[in-house]
This record gives sequence, C-alpha cells and structure tokens, in this order.
Amino acid sequence: MAGPIDQAKMKFSRIVNSRSYTRFNQSQNPDGESSRVEVKLGVDGEEEIDGMEQEHMQRDTYTKSSRSGPLNKWRILVWVGGVLVIFCIGLLIGYSVHRKSASASESESESESASASCSPRDGVINDNTEVPLNYPPSLDWSELVTLFSDKLSSNAIADKLNQLEYPRTDRQAGSSADTKLADDIHDIFTQLKMQPWVDEHYVKLQFPNSSNPNKVLFGGVEIGRPKGFLAYSETGRREGRVVYANYGELSDLESEECRPILNGSVVLMRAGKISMAQKVMNAAKMGAVAALIYPDTADYKTASSNTELYGHVHLGSGDPYTPGFPSFFHTQFSPVKSSGLSGILAQTITANMAQSIFEKMGGKDAPTRFKGGLLTSYKLGSESDKVTVEVNNNLADSKIHNVFGVIRGYVDPDRYVMIGAQRDSLSLGYAKATVGTTLLLELARVFAELKKDGFKPKRSVVFASWTAGDFGNVGVTEWLEGYWSSLDRKAFTYISLDGVVTGADSFRASASPLLHTLLQKTLGKIKNPSTNLNLLQSGLSSILAPMQMDDSAYPFLALSGIPSVSFGFISSAKQFLGTDLDEKDNLDRTTNNKVVELSMVAAQVAGQMALRLVHDHILRLDVVKYSDVIASHVSAITKRIDTLKAYKVDKIESLSTKWLNEARSSYVRAAASLKTDIENTDLNDLEMCRIINNRIMRVEHDFLSPYVSSRDVPFRHIFFGDGWQTSTDLEKYLGDVQENKTSLNIDEVLNKFALLTWTIQGCANDLAGDIWSLDNEL
Repeated sequence: MAGPIDQAKMKFSRIVNSRSYTRFNQSQNPDGESSRVEVKLGVDGEEEIDGMEQEHMQRDTYTKSSRSGPLNKWRILVWVGGVLVIFCIGLLIGYSVHRKSASASESESESESASASCSPRDGVINDNTEVPLNYPPSLDWSELVTLFSDKLSSNAIADKLNQLEYPRTDRQAGSSADTKLADDIHDIFTQLKMQPWVDEHYVKLQFPNSSNPNKVLFGGVEIGRPKGFLAYSETGRREGRVVYANYGELSDLESEECRPILNGSVVLMRAGKISMAQKVMNAAKMGAVAALIYPDTADYKTASSNTELYGHVHLGSGDPYTPGFPSFFHTQFSPVKSSGLSGILAQTITANMAQSIFEKMGGKDAPTRFKGGLLTSYKLGSESDKVTVEVNNNLADSKIHNVFGVIRGYVDPDRYVMIGAQRDSLSLGYAKATVGTTLLLELARVFAELKKDGFKPKRSVVFASWTAGDFGNVGVTEWLEGYWSSLDRKAFTYISLDGVVTGADSFRASASPLLHTLLQKTLGKIKNPSTNLNLLQSGLSSILAPMQMDDSAYPFLALSGIPSVSFGFISSAKQFLGTDLDEKDNLDRTTNNKVVELSMVAAQVAGQMALRLVHDHILRLDVVKYSDVIASHVSAITKRIDTLKAYKVDKIESLSTKWLNEARSSYVRAAASLKTDIENTDLNDLEMCRIINNRIMRVEHDFLSPYVSSRDVPFRHIFFGDGWQTSTDLEKYLGDVQENKTSLNIDEVLNKFALLTWTIQGCANDLAGDIWSLDNEL
C-alpha cells in the first residue's frame, strides 16, 4: 500500500510544483529551548531524484526536477482529484484528533508541555508556548489566599517531619542517604505532576580522615581528637604560640592586646557573631598559621562541654576549586583555588578542650569584653605557650544532585519565582535541613492542588531542593554559575526556607529592598502564634537584618542579581546549628513544642509572597525602595568627602560628588517614571505588562558591577556584595583616610567613584525603558 501512495505523491509533486520550491525543516535548537523552522528555496537545475533514491531520504529533502515530461490532461485531473480526496479525509481525521486532544484532561496537557520545556539538560524553564488569546481569569486575591490557607495542613507537616527525620546519623552531601532523599523528593514531585528534573554537579568536598583523625596538642600533650571539623581547611601540621582573640572579629585581632603577638601564632577564638570562614580569614590576614574555634558556654547555653562543631572555612560560596564556573561533568577544571580559601589550618574543638588550653596558658589577663562563660581564667597567652594543630582531612570528588519541580505559569511560563531549601547537613540537621525540606514539599503539594482547583498562575513557581549547603552553598552556587547568563531574565525572586524555625523568641528577615514592601504587607496579615499579634509588630526595620554570606539566599542576590529573601523564627539562645544538638528533641524544647505551629506560619509567609508574585499582572517588586538605599550610601560618601576637604587632605579637592549625586537623582526619576507608566497601563494588555515587568526584573541585576570579573569578585553587587567595587568599601576607605589609618590614593578613589557612579547610572538608564525614552534630564 505504501508503494502506490508514495508513487502518487511523487507524480503529484512533479505536476503541481513550480520551478523553485520552498522546503520547511523543523529541527531542534542546539540551545535546547524550542524548535526552529528552516526555510530553503530551490533553484533551477537541480537533479531529478528517482523513486529508489527518494526512499532513502528524509521527507524534508524532497527535490524537484527542473523539467517535467508531458502528461495527459485527464490523467492530471484524476490524480489531482484523488489527492484532494485523500487530503480532505486527512483533514477531517486531523480535526477529529485535535478536538479529542483539546477535551483531554488539563493535567495531561500541562504535563506534556512542562516536560518539553523543563529538561534536565536545560536546567531552567524555556518558553515554547504561546499566550492564549482568551486568557482564563484566575481566582481573585482574597479567594486565593483563603483557599491556600485551607489547604495548608499541620497534620501533613507533622507527618513529613517524622518521615524526613531519617537518617539520624548521615545527612552529608553526596552520601547514599543524601541521594536517597533526593530520589524521594523527585518521586514526590512526579506524583504531583510537577515534571521534576535533576541537576548533577561534580564537586570537591572535604571530610575527616577516619583512620588518621585531627589532633590538637599543648606542648607535647594531646588535648584531644575532635570529631567536628572545618571543611576546606589547609591540611598538615603547624605549631605556634597560642593567642586568645575573643570572636576573631577584626576589631578583636587589631586590638592593642592581640595585634603585636599574632604573627606565626595559633589563634584561639570562640564561635559566634561572624562566620567561621570570616574568623579564619581574619586570622590568616594577621599572620596566624592555624585557627581553633570552640563553643563558649556564654554563647551556647544549651550545649554540653563536649558539643562538637561543624562548618567550613571558604569565605565565599560554591566549590572553591572551580571558582567562577560550574562543576559540570564535562567541564575542564583549571588548577585554581578560590581566593576565599585562607591557606591556614583550621579546626573546631569542644569547650572542654578549650578549657584545658586556657588552664595551661599564661600571659596577661584577657580584656573584660573577651571573657566568656568557662570556669577558668581567660588569658591572652605567653610566648612559651606552644600549641600544635594537625589536620588530616581528605578532599573527595563527589557527585551531588539538586532536584527541581515546577508549577507552570499560563501567561509567562518562562518567568518564575523560586522556593528552595537545603536538605543536607554535616550534623543531624533537624532545624538546618529537615524543617525547610518539609515546608518545601508541603508548599509544592498545596500549589499543585491550587492549580487543580482553578488557580492559573501567570508565571511559574519552581521548587528546588539543594545539597552541599553545609560546605558553603555549593549546590546553589554551582547551579547559578551554570545558568547565570540567562537566570536574571527568567528567575525574578528567590524565597529561602532554610532556618525558618530555629526558635520561638522573635522573627527576623533578610531581603532585597525590592521585596521590602511585599514582605511588609505579607507579615502585616499573618499572626505570630507566640504573641497572637501580627509578625510586623514594630515595623519592618525592627525585624530586618543584613543578609550574610552563609545564607543560601545570598548567592542569588549578590552573585546573580536576583531579588531574594530569607526569614525565620529564632531564639535568643539558639546556637545549636552546626552541632549535634540540631535534633528534634532540642528544637521542640527550644520552641516549647511549637515546631509544627511555627512551620505553618513560615509556610504562610513563603506561600503568600510567592502567590502574590505569580498572581498579579505587574510584579510586586518595589523599585522605589532602592532610592532610599542609594541615597543612604551616597550621603555617607558625600559626608566623608566633605570632612576630608575640611581637613584639607592632599589632592582631595579634585574629587567631586556631583556626578554621583546626579546618578542618584537619575535613579529616583526613573523609578518615578516607571510608577507613572504602571498607573497608565491597561493591565489587560499582556504584552505591555511583560515589557514593564522586564524593566523591573533588570534592576537587581544592574546593581552587579559590570567593571569587575565575576571570577575574581563573584559577589559583584555594589550594595550587598563583597569586594572593592562596593559602596561600603569606598566608605570604609575614606573613613580610614580620615582616621589616618592609610594615606589617600586619589587615583584609586577616582576610579572607584567613576565605576560606582556609572553602575548606578546604568541601572537608571535601563529602568527608564527603551533608549528612545531617555533624555538628557535622566
């Protein structure tokens, strides 16, 4: 049967085709995003292909002879008529099939669409669907919030907490237990029809050597063999004078008591206030050869004297052996290390071990502000107090998995808010990982049910389970580095669920200024179960805290320029994260058995923020809030400059703050212009809404300095990043000049001024809209 039909097609092709032809070739885009169509024109003189040759060629490579032989006109009419009949029958069959597929269940249709657009190879969502002409109206906001609250289940949270509490002894990234949990999460996303995918990375992780443990000795006497450790410490054996330096902050190390005796020393510091990585880096900068960190009873009130500490010493995020690029399997790794590695030995010890060292130490008494809660005298140490630190950690090549699932949007499916949680831990990790992962799965379930009940989000919601978080946000950062070139145009907000319940005394949050207004309105409508008052009791400023580098939301903000937020209930005596105290009984005791109740509130905060961001026509990101941030930094810099001019510092007169202030004013005007455009926009105009949202989404990314290398300075954000490009660094430098700590290098200051000014001005230009909308006033 196939032979006569093919012959008929061939003859019909020879009759009706003209001397030139058009060939459509649908092929896969090498970028993996969507199919493309090639259009090719034939020309006279192409060779005729016989039937045998044609059987071995694809349909899209049919060619046309330049000349056709004469045919009987009746035969032509018969063939034309036959082909038209076949065509009509095929058309009717196709229409019937189309009608059946249109009436198929919505979940099956969406499943196929999501599957086509969310592949593990791509790692991000691609837009290969057209916006429907008659977009179905979604639920109004009040109905949506009520439905969301009704679907959240305390029983479901309690059940998931119990299920995820295993394994109690092994949550380390890359372990079999971590992989098993990733598979379980993938299965849950599959059951929810979220078309999950997995992102694999090959990273270097450091673990203790079970056959050759780490050691600490005072003189020739062994103090202990701690089980806790600091990943990415330098390995080897170092000896030096022991010096006690309080929390290891720069102010502690640069004090008149410590600074003169730190070179070549082993610095003993207590945990708290700043990250362990910062402590170790500060010690390295002062010339120390090793660092010891212990939990003082004044800070860790619930800890025993034998509590072990776990952490890492990479002052950055991601795999420190692939700085600036992702650790994919096919990546050719260059032999470089992150500048965030201190290069000195670092080890945690217990409070008992620290007390043994203090009891053997001599020297001057430590300042009052240095004293903790140990039952011993706090000494600075004498020259004869020698401590030896031996670190034998092994660096292991490990495969890790990030797991994703998506609730796909209807209007802008390629725009998405992300909700994520870390699932690994170096310790038991109940508060660190179990609670956040539980809420991730509960929110995924609720969002999937909302969609079944008629909620049609305009944008997508991506749920992410990260791993290797305890090694410095390795899973998060490697994924961001893998897709950073497009993420700022797709992901517009990240909501972190890490550490959402570590206590019950108060509520704290860290967020991009773009999210302050949304956060404030959300918290104002949700009650704190401990006080029965809303979470915003004393205003937003009272609960906001600067986002720290070890926060999983920080790489989104400072590395990729994506607005992010983290929040949680905390305790004044929390301090059990990163220890073996991070387990269920201890968290129940710390929260007065309100873990489930507080988790429900945290889910409300994350869920309502995400819903608002995918429900409204215009993104709820308030660009005006950055006007205050810019004004604050520009004002601080201007005051420093005015003071230096009053002191008549050499060459300072050549420095003007005029253009920096002009850039600030440009941003203020651009933000006001955007607000006017939104007020004058027909919100039913989907294309105009998308244009406005694109302008909003660029703001955070535009504050990443384009004048520094992302490999050398990964956190390029000029306000919340880390490095010489930040406004804070410029303010500090000018302050050091004012306090005579350094001399003024006018060329360096002028360079920083120019780059800071043009970063702000560039953001203002981008926010203002298309280039034909700009004028000299902006």
